Amino acid sequence: MPGRPQSSWGSQDVRETVELPTLPPLGLQASPCAPSPPLPACSGDCCSPPWLLYLFILHQQGCCRLILARFKRERGKKKKEKCFLALLSTSVLAAGGRSSSSSSGPAGGQAGSEALREVRAEGQLERDRPPALDRCSAQLDATLRLLRNKEGMAVATAPKQAWPPWPPVFFLLLLPALGSSGNCPAVCDCTSQPQAVLCAHRRLEAVPGGLPLDTELLDLSGNRLWGLQQGMLSRLGQLRELDLSYNQLSTLEPGAFHGLRSLLTLRLQGNRLRIMGPGVFAGLSALTLLDLRLNQIVLFLDGAFRELGSLQQLEVGDNHLVFVAPGAFAGLAKLSTLTLERCNLSTVPGPALARLPALGALKLRELDIGRLPAGALRGLGQLRELEIHHWPALEALEPGSLGGLNLSSLAITHCNLSSVPFQALHHLSFLRALDLSRNPISAIPARRLSSLVRLQELRLSGACLTSIAAHAFHGLTAFHLLDVADNALQTLEETAFPSPDKLVTLRLSGNPLTCDCRLLWLLRLRRRLDFGSTPPACAGPQHVQGKSLREFADILPPGHFTCRPALIRKSGPRWVMAEEGGHAVFSCSGDGDPAPTVSWMRPQGVRLGRAGRVRVLQDGTLEIRSVQLRDRGAYVCVVSNVAGNDSLRTWLEVIQVEPPNGTLSDPNSTSPGIPGPFFLDSRGIAMVLAVGFLPFLTSVTLCFGLIALWSKGKGRVKHHVTFDFVAPRTSGDKNSGGNRVTAKLF
Repeated sequence: MPGRPQSSWGSQDVRETVELPTLPPLGLQASPCAPSPPLPACSGDCCSPPWLLYLFILHQQGCCRLILARFKRERGKKKKEKCFLALLSTSVLAAGGRSSSSSSGPAGGQAGSEALREVRAEGQLERDRPPALDRCSAQLDATLRLLRNKEGMAVATAPKQAWPPWPPVFFLLLLPALGSSGNCPAVCDCTSQPQAVLCAHRRLEAVPGGLPLDTELLDLSGNRLWGLQQGMLSRLGQLRELDLSYNQLSTLEPGAFHGLRSLLTLRLQGNRLRIMGPGVFAGLSALTLLDLRLNQIVLFLDGAFRELGSLQQLEVGDNHLVFVAPGAFAGLAKLSTLTLERCNLSTVPGPALARLPALGALKLRELDIGRLPAGALRGLGQLRELEIHHWPALEALEPGSLGGLNLSSLAITHCNLSSVPFQALHHLSFLRALDLSRNPISAIPARRLSSLVRLQELRLSGACLTSIAAHAFHGLTAFHLLDVADNALQTLEETAFPSPDKLVTLRLSGNPLTCDCRLLWLLRLRRRLDFGSTPPACAGPQHVQGKSLREFADILPPGHFTCRPALIRKSGPRWVMAEEGGHAVFSCSGDGDPAPTVSWMRPQGVRLGRAGRVRVLQDGTLEIRSVQLRDRGAYVCVVSNVAGNDSLRTWLEVIQVEPPNGTLSDPNSTSPGIPGPFFLDSRGIAMVLAVGFLPFLTSVTLCFGLIALWSKGKGRVKHHVTFDFVAPRTSGDKNSGGNRVTAKLF
């Protein structure tokens, strides 16, 4: 406490001067005299506890404008009321930077008048005051009624001897409520979280006024807001999260979010938005998450998100979206996660997705798209996670559908794939997790996944798997998780894995497993493997049916997890004869536990397949159609299972058929002795030409050779000749002789 200065409030006795502690300003930022300064020193009868308490409450709630207006109306009242109002006006003058040391007695009223001249007229104050001032007015009325009460006045005029013990306790109980409710809209909650205004489910039809300028979280969800005009929230420069979900917003004017330069999260799901055009999100340069689910958006126009340069996550689901313009996502240079689900898209918007250079995760869920064309996702070089979920019309992936991608996680679930798309996956050498669950895939063949050298996890739960071939996962050196729960597997052999000891997680529940010697390796690793919440159980044999693998002891009783080697029980004749061009059939079957497989091969070790002129049928029968002479020989039947194998050799003898004229018969002839129709194909034409051209070429070569030999036999060939020419005598001159001329002819 300071010293005891003289009171200047009239003829009262000298009282102590009391100074209230300085507290942080708690008033509404919309008040014209905010923030509230510390209360000035007071003296005299006005320093009694009731006066100071009510003055402190009103001062900290930022009711400065209303205090000045009420002071103007109450300045002619009783002396004690003048004293109270003079204290209030002194507080207001201190808020404006004026000195309060000279405000006392009648001078207090004069100071109040000077303060009143610095604010608007009372009529203007009542016309545009914020809603929070209504609460201040009610509190001030209650204060004046209490002071007009005789008992309250008696307490106020009584000489102050000492502070009673209850005011500090009352202050401590009252301060939290004062600090949290100051300058908060009456319909909202500002006490649950610091710097948060929660106005959810209050049936609001417009954004409430008087929001604190330092608000960081504003929740307006579940109201009846129908529109958002330009500049409505521009004063909230520190706002970081805005929730406008589940309102009736149908349009957003361009510039509606102007001024929200610190906003990071904007939730607009559950409204009635229809078209996203350019300029709607102008001013949201710092936004990182935008949620547009559960609206009625039909299309995204070019440049709809151009201003969101910092956006990282975009949720677009449960809309009527039918078209995405090629430039709709232009400007989203930092977008890393995009979710498109439950829309009316009929094709993947590849040109629009190509504008997202930093996209790392793409989720395409519950879309009515039947094919993923080659190059549809080309240009997404940074994409690492791709999820395709619930495309009922998708039956296969084209070989180049994932071209240009370098994925580490791929999920194609709840579609209609009938086989693993090996050709579409072979170039994904960095793929680590592959999920093909809920597809009608029946088998995993051997060594078809070897190109995925970094694959670590494979999930195929809820499919139609009946077999996993031996060496199915060979080449996958880092493979450690396999989820094949809820399938139709009867066994899973150890040879399917390149290194079973490296396996960490194996989900096999929901399969009708036969617990025989093929699962001994699984029994050996049962304590180390992670089977999930439900370990696998035996569906057979009958004496262990329904028993979990974890329930077996380390030392097995006799007859548990055993197999019976395969043996040939039935076969056809050991010697089969067939005419040339006829039909030959060999039968063979075996018995064992587990049931053996039947295969046929030639003595040279060539295994016969299930297609062609010589083929093995599903029941193990060997069939040879249009028997030829080269089919003569031995055929070996092999029955085998995991416990052993058995074999049997059968001989085929081919009878050559000759026609009556002694020539070999044509197996394709229609009747004996009558040649069938002659068909000349391209091969026959080539043979005919070759046969005719070779003799002709030989004859021509021989002729030229004979001519050359004959010319050499005639000696040297002369290329010129010399002869003498004598001209005849003229008829008149008998004595004159002819002249001899020598000529050479070349």
